[in-house]
Amino acid sequence: MVKELEFLEEQNIRPSLIRAVETFRQSHPVDPAVAYRVTKPVMPFYGKEILEMGIAALLNGENLLLTGSKATGKNVLAENLAYIFGRPSYNISFHVNVGSAELIGTDTFVDNQVQLRRGSIYRCAQYGGFGILDEINMAKNDAVSVLHATLDYRRSIDVPGYDKIDLDPAARFIGTMNYGYAGTKELNEALVSRFLVIDMPDQNEETLTQILQTTFPNGKKEAIRQFVGLFLDLQTKAENGEISTRSLDLRGLLAAVGTMEQGLSPLLSIRMGVVNKCFDEFEREIVEDVVMTRIPEEWTREDIFA
Repeated sequence: MVKELEFLEEQNIRPSLIRAVETFRQSHPVDPAVAYRVTKPVMPFYGKEILEMGIAALLNGENLLLTGSKATGKNVLAENLAYIFGRPSYNISFHVNVGSAELIGTDTFVDNQVQLRRGSIYRCAQYGGFGILDEINMAKNDAVSVLHATLDYRRSIDVPGYDKIDLDPAARFIGTMNYGYAGTKELNEALVSRFLVIDMPDQNEETLTQILQTTFPNGKKEAIRQFVGLFLDLQTKAENGEISTRSLDLRGLLAAVGTMEQGLSPLLSIRMGVVNKCFDEFEREIVEDVVMTRIPEEWTREDIFA
């Protein structure tokens, strides 16, 4: 078995899916010119059902749309899927200035000649990459029009002034979106129909424990249990509308634990990674109270790491 797929076996992913992924990887070798884009994710994704859904959809030639609230691991899943399939990945973060030129390409001068400087979608199509369309519900109409033809059964892109290019058979696109962020909008029905949709579940105790134990293998069980509890407490308060989702930041929590490993006081670390993400004084006090119930003031590095 390919080393990268051992992780799937550990999560008891169906053997038939693992074999199909192996076949896919053998059938679609990566062009050496973009081999550097096949990168191992910093964090593994844990969740058997979600992984099986994603793998099955991509094997069937479909594109994926990952929806859900903050800190559910949408980008982590997208990066893991690209790595599992052994594909070069192209991250496209949508914002108000991203248009068709950034996606397809734009004219530029090379040796006094006009040539096309290829955009991310063009290169993804050419090399059979996995395009990660981050915050796709922030895409403006100019960018959405490019996605329509790229994502449907035509699997082709018309490049104005040049020619039509067909997508490599290995090319796939994975969109991610959060609800309610500033600048977001509802996706139109035509665009959504081009995806299979996975609604990402909230983090639970099991997955959080796996993430923390994998990221910090020398962390003590009791300390990891308290960090998991802290995140889940904040998640519950956010769901109940007591606080915003600003402090519900898994990246921030992991970064905070990392600074503890460097020797910084746990309370100061949590303040940087979690508490100070709240800019409202009242909300910050609520988060601080939750932290104090989980992280003893006298804790030091030795209480957290073996």
